[in-house]
Amino acid sequence: MSDRMSADLLEIADALMPGASLDTARLARGGIHDVVLLPGVAAVRISRRPTGAEALPRRTELLRVIAASGLPFEVPEPLTPVTRFGDRAAVAVSWIDGAALPEGEGDPAGIGELLGALREFPVTPDLRAVLAAPREHEGGDSWAGILAEEVIPRFPEKWRDEGRRRLEEALALEAVPDSLVHGDLVGDNVHWSEDGKLVGVLDWDRAHLFDPAIDAAFMGWHGWDNLRRAVGGETYRRARVWDRTFGVNQLVAVLELGGKPLAHVESYAEHIVAWLEQTADGGVPEN
Repeated sequence: MSDRMSADLLEIADALMPGASLDTARLARGGIHDVVLLPGVAAVRISRRPTGAEALPRRTELLRVIAASGLPFEVPEPLTPVTRFGDRAAVAVSWIDGAALPEGEGDPAGIGELLGALREFPVTPDLRAVLAAPREHEGGDSWAGILAEEVIPRFPEKWRDEGRRRLEEALALEAVPDSLVHGDLVGDNVHWSEDGKLVGVLDWDRAHLFDPAIDAAFMGWHGWDNLRRAVGGETYRRARVWDRTFGVNQLVAVLELGGKPLAHVESYAEHIVAWLEQTADGGVPEN
């Protein structure tokens, strides 16, 4: 990022949090936002593209609804109104202490606590009003049609039958009640204390209603053995199936579409094929 752009971001942060010191400000880049981090004070989320600016009010209200629910961990709470700065929109949210754990590390009790809280989260009308719910869009499980009709045919021939088999395996899972799914429970989005206790969960932009085993699959980041000890055998099995459906992160990218056409489908298919090549020897445990 250029010095000029960095100055622009700091000006926005200063406008939203007047009086806060910018001396220790750090910059983080998310998928659709730049985030000016003011350690111990706030995180200022700033949209990069018009679509992000348009979506920021809904996403901010989603944080407000979730933070007010009494979850057993912290959620970033809006500190300011969403404010426009030309083509950008920005909001300051509360600071969450703690830090991410290295991949493969994690306390099964903390993992189970997080997943259980999301699974039991009350799906109220206020939540539905600000939350994407993939199975409520036209076509129901339209994500499967997108994968079958748009994506798998673009695989190299050697992967097409395997792709169809993995998709069929996911579709064969017994239906379970939808619940709140965070949709990106990896790395810096989950903060832990120095003694390994769960502190808070960030970045709810991909939250939606779906099978809670999707979030369990994301928590495989902390090691599948740790996940196995954190959840029941059936949830673990479902999580492995969802993960094998072309990687759970890439699966959620399709779930977010809600039946809309997939943009950049060639690039998306290429990313899945690269993932398939890397995980070709992986299996799906039965329990």
